Amino acid sequence: MIQSHTPAFWRATLALCIGSMMVFSNLYITQPLLPQLRDAFDIDSLQAALSLSVVTLSLGICLLIFGPLSDAIGRRIVILTTLLLLCLVTFATAFASDYTMLLVLRGLQGVFIAGLPAAAMAYMGEEFEPNALLLAVGLYIGANSLGGVTGRLVSGLVAAEWGWRSSFLSLAAFDLICLFLVFWMLPVSNRFEPRPLRFWQVLVDLTLHLRNPMILAACLMSGLNFFVFINQYSYITFVLAEAPYDLSSDWLGLFFLTYLSGTLAAGFSGRLVRNRSQPGAMGVGIVILVLGTLLSLVPQLSVIVVAFFINAFGFFFTHSLAAGWVAGHAKAARASATSLYLVFYYAGATLGGFYLEPFWRWAGWQGVVVGSLMILGITFGIAMWLGSQERKLALA
Repeated sequence: MIQSHTPAFWRATLALCIGSMMVFSNLYITQPLLPQLRDAFDIDSLQAALSLSVVTLSLGICLLIFGPLSDAIGRRIVILTTLLLLCLVTFATAFASDYTMLLVLRGLQGVFIAGLPAAAMAYMGEEFEPNALLLAVGLYIGANSLGGVTGRLVSGLVAAEWGWRSSFLSLAAFDLICLFLVFWMLPVSNRFEPRPLRFWQVLVDLTLHLRNPMILAACLMSGLNFFVFINQYSYITFVLAEAPYDLSSDWLGLFFLTYLSGTLAAGFSGRLVRNRSQPGAMGVGIVILVLGTLLSLVPQLSVIVVAFFINAFGFFFTHSLAAGWVAGHAKAARASATSLYLVFYYAGATLGGFYLEPFWRWAGWQGVVVGSLMILGITFGIAMWLGSQERKLALA
């Protein structure tokens, strides 16, 4: 197995991180463009947000396909094939003739984005020894947030000068470079053992994971955290695009640099909690997310920026630990366990906008904060329950 801090470790981890940056750049490309899309297609805020929700929906569904498929044919081939197809669809999206076509192509992006996250953590779970796995997962999830920053930043800056279509063209060129690097750097699996692709076996595996309360609780907690976190970013773009802030798409893209604190948090989370309670640390991350959400109520741009730095740190700290927790507690069919976790995660992203929209219409950003705190109270309770179960197992 691959040991931590060896050349093989860094080569494999860097390849997966580059792939992660690629897919998450594509996932979030429209978020700083929401006000521009709203005006270009004469739609409302919820319809504009569908350009993100449709991707997370198709991504979540297809994780259930690509996870078992990678169990059957291999992790590397699924990763490389879906990355190639994603390049092509991203290029085509720049030429969408109307908003309906844009949503269809965004849905296809979600289909192919699913390939890497469905297979990456299963690849790491098979090829890396336990201590290396914890570090690699943290770095990989840090790359998730870095990809989100890259996609939003480039998208906002390019769109401000040349329009939203140019954002997709520039991202397609970036995708092509990333694809080449992943193909060149990602080692062939040495410990992969193929399993026949049987639909009934997929259902059996998913049922097995759903009946494991330690996995199910972590999936639910992360899904609800993302339910709040990612949709806060969508609604804050509408706040910042209006008076008194009046930020253009390039400045909205720069706002997403607040994600970088999440990259930092995910990168060192595994080291920080080694030999400590993971659920307790997850609870700390949720508390940090609550504090950042409350701070965002201060109507000053500098304070809002700080608040979202805090939010990203708390969210990704918890997310990286929860993802590692699920991978560590899956006794079999790791790709299916990872897929299940990500289904909950992206279902949260898809549904969160529908949940927060009534709060937004009721009281604007203050309403979004109220709705967020209600959900975060639930996720903190789940983290505390996981901690109690962990203690019971230690005493057994």
